Amino acid sequence: MDAMPSNTEITTSQLARLVGLPTAPTIVDVRTEEDVAADPRFLPAALRRDALDAANWAGQFTDRHVVVVCQKGQKLSQGAAAWLLHKGIEAETLEGGFEAWRASGGLLVDPRKLPRRDAAGRTVWVTRARPKVDRIACPWLIRRFVDPNAVFLFVAASEVQAVAERFDATPFDIDGVFWSHQGERCTFDTMIEAFGLSCAPLDRLATIVRAADTARLDLAPQAAGFLAASLGLSRMFRDDLQQLEAGMLLYDAFYRWCRDATEETHNWPSSPRPA
Repeated sequence: MDAMPSNTEITTSQLARLVGLPTAPTIVDVRTEEDVAADPRFLPAALRRDALDAANWAGQFTDRHVVVVCQKGQKLSQGAAAWLLHKGIEAETLEGGFEAWRASGGLLVDPRKLPRRDAAGRTVWVTRARPKVDRIACPWLIRRFVDPNAVFLFVAASEVQAVAERFDATPFDIDGVFWSHQGERCTFDTMIEAFGLSCAPLDRLATIVRAADTARLDLAPQAAGFLAASLGLSRMFRDDLQQLEAGMLLYDAFYRWCRDATEETHNWPSSPRPA
């Protein structure tokens, strides 16, 4: 007799539709150290945990929707998910695990350039205050696809390097560092390439960001409006962190357009009105 499909599994195609969205589930990677050593890439925004210690860390995800990923979607992810469910947490396992996700062509983050995490497991970044385009785009990309708990520090331009050194933060979008403009490409482009996140929606969004950030509005018809919205947000908020939170919605909307709505047109009024 065929086994009944589990009601606590999610397929790769279902998860792919959720990745990168503000409503995406929390992905917890419980692969063994040996499996990670064989392929250190991880699903977008995934958090690493020890499957066998699930009873202790499960409580960290209260009121969250969690997808647990092990190598093949078997004992480790199912055991960890069972502990989450025991704690009253909505949890699923990824059908087929990491191997199925990789075989499906799902996005995988390359960790080779990822900064060292702090004691709380977060990456910490620092850049110039009063962000406009790139300095909102990069935090959005990191939080949605790389590290959902990343910390961003906004300081005076003259102090970015000193703060980076003293507070063990990674500087970005300033001269003379890796995470910055490279040729005609902006910092957002650099991050997409370095983290291995190139895909049609993010590449389309990158063109809009580059056009708005480098005053080449001819690169994308959406760039002028995008720049106007970005500058408007910078005038609305004196607090850079509040501006970042508001700007996340702008990037969420443009990402969804880049992924799902580029062919959609506005069709009202339905016919020209008579003169």
